[in-house]
Amino acid sequence: MNRRSIARNVQKGFTLIELMIVVAIIGILAAVALPAYQDYTKRARVSEGLGLAAAAKAGVGEYFASKSEWPDDNTKAGLPAAASIAGNAVSGVEVGTGGVITITYTSLVDTGSKTVTLTPSSASAGSVKWTCRGGNSMPTKYLPSECRP
Repeated sequence: MNRRSIARNVQKGFTLIELMIVVAIIGILAAVALPAYQDYTKRARVSEGLGLAAAAKAGVGEYFASKSEWPDDNTKAGLPAAASIAGNAVSGVEVGTGGVITITYTSLVDTGSKTVTLTPSSASAGSVKWTCRGGNSMPTKYLPSECRP
C-alpha cells in the first residue's frame, strides 16, 4: 500500500467535534423556533374567534339598522345561545349590553377564560364601526393587529 491509499481510508465520516457542532446548531434553532410557533398557533386560535363573531356582527348591524338601537342579547340579534357559537378554541360568542360582542376562549389560547370584545358604534350612512380590544388579561401578542392598543 502506498501513502495515498492509507490517507483515503483514514478520512471517512465526520469527527465527533463536527457532529457536536451540528447538534448544537439544531438545538439553538429549535430553542428559537418552538416558542415562535406556539405564539403563531395561539394567534390563529384567536382569529378563529373573530371568524365565529362575524355572524354576530351582522346580526347586531341588522338590528341597529332596523331598530336604531343596539341589541342587548343574542336572541335580539337573531343568534343562538352564546355557548352554541363555539369552536376548537372558542367557548362562546355573546352579545351584551350596547351590542358589545364578547368572544370567550378556552384554555387552548391561554390559561383562564380570556376574552376579546367587539364594541359597535354608529358611523356615517347607517354603517357600524367596530372597535376590537382584548379583555380579561388577554396577552397582546396573541391579538390581531386591529385589536392591539
